[in-house]
Amino acid sequence: MNILGYYPNVIARSLANRKTNTIGLIMPSFSDMLFINPFFPEALRGISSVLSENSYDILMSTNSKHKEELESIQKFIRGKRVDGIILMSSRVKDECIEFLKQSKFPFVVIGSSLEYNDINFVDNDNEKATYDITNYLIQKGCSNIALIAGSIDLVVTINRLSGYKKALQENDIQINNEYIVVGEFLEESGYISAKRLLSLENIPDAIIVADDIMALGVIKAIKEKNLKIPEDISIASFNNSILAKTSTPTLTSVDVNPLKLGMSAASILINSIDKNDKSKSLVVDYEIIFRDSTK
Repeated sequence: MNILGYYPNVIARSLANRKTNTIGLIMPSFSDMLFINPFFPEALRGISSVLSENSYDILMSTNSKHKEELESIQKFIRGKRVDGIILMSSRVKDECIEFLKQSKFPFVVIGSSLEYNDINFVDNDNEKATYDITNYLIQKGCSNIALIAGSIDLVVTINRLSGYKKALQENDIQINNEYIVVGEFLEESGYISAKRLLSLENIPDAIIVADDIMALGVIKAIKEKNLKIPEDISIASFNNSILAKTSTPTLTSVDVNPLKLGMSAASILINSIDKNDKSKSLVVDYEIIFRDSTK
């Protein structure tokens, strides 16, 4: 057929078999500058590679408010525009997950749920990863360890906060709520959060940051105070993006493997659609990459 220059009519085919061969991708609304953050393009690369291999297209929805995420899902489903949906984040008491479950519509979450364990999802063990990196800093002599996290309504934030607190408690280090700051996954947010920590009477001797791009702002704030990294303050972050490898100093960072997260999410969803597989969860391994920002 290709030799004759024939290409099948996708709309006619979808009417015949009641499939669109399209997957809806719901981007999170906690930032309108998502693609500045390397995590999302890398996860999207994994998703698109698997979908392309299986002859699926992507219909992406970007949103500026959380309410718009749910509205996009409702439009996709009621308009019969997609065969399944990928959620790129998960929240506490997530309305999107609740609606998709009630609709019995195929979906997968990059993240996890605190309320449901019978859904398709792929995630890292964020609690253990944060526990491990906190323990490492303690072993290196740090005792005033701060955490700059993402929004408190994100499941990933809840899990990382739990791991951070667990490590402190097991090492008999008192939890100081002034050392816990939440923000957005943006450099400016990291900068503002770090300035707040550096204004305290007892400044931290280590800061764990939720994302490499936020860590760039943390580095800037520390340098403005004429403090040295890691001699005065150690920094560890998450994602092990190109930013961690090229920053000055280079960043110790937790590699969460966003490419594999994306590929795994797409594979699970396709199997759910094409083979009617039951709900499946997958925990993707992480690795701490040690660089110059820690002792």
